[in-house]
Amino acid sequence: MTGVAEKKSHLIEWSVASRPLAGQAVSGDLHVVKFFDDCVLIGVIDGVGHGDEADKAAHVAKGVLENHANESTISLMRECHVALNQTRGAVITLAVLNFEENAMNWLGVGNVEGRLFRADPNIIPGHENILLRGGLVGYQLPSLQASVLPISRGDLLVFATDGLHAGFDQRINLMETPKQIADGIMKRHFKGNDDALVLAVRYLGASQ
Repeated sequence: MTGVAEKKSHLIEWSVASRPLAGQAVSGDLHVVKFFDDCVLIGVIDGVGHGDEADKAAHVAKGVLENHANESTISLMRECHVALNQTRGAVITLAVLNFEENAMNWLGVGNVEGRLFRADPNIIPGHENILLRGGLVGYQLPSLQASVLPISRGDLLVFATDGLHAGFDQRINLMETPKQIADGIMKRHFKGNDDALVLAVRYLGASQ
């Protein structure tokens, strides 16, 4: 069964679809959407493996992110690394959307994919892929370097764990709601051999 959660504000609209591995009661793939000041922290965590131990690792990281959301993405990743060293570890991708500056700072360790789709057809390139650093948070943390991108009203951010096929970003219709997009990706691209999660976020901030 697909799990769905939604939230809409005057700044973002988002939805998440998730599925555990068949036969498992819990999933090691979790998301974070945490507002602070003029920003929102968005994150997806994939605990290594599946089942209770993966779920435990993911919840440890989720707690760190929610309790320290106002820190930089690099600091957050380092704090997760320390907190996860007694667990299986996790791969994590983070983004902070700054509503005042119309900018996004994002950073990924491992293989949680991130895509930014531009609403304005005149912007080239029309989409951006996050630069992922190899490693495992809790065991081997690479040199961290966050990227900063401008964002505009209507831009769409999509995160997906490796429980989804690599072509998950194909056939995305930017006219659909985040719920339709997340559900559609899960329906079309769920592998079935691991936990899976897709998070879709539309930026509703001021036009640049």
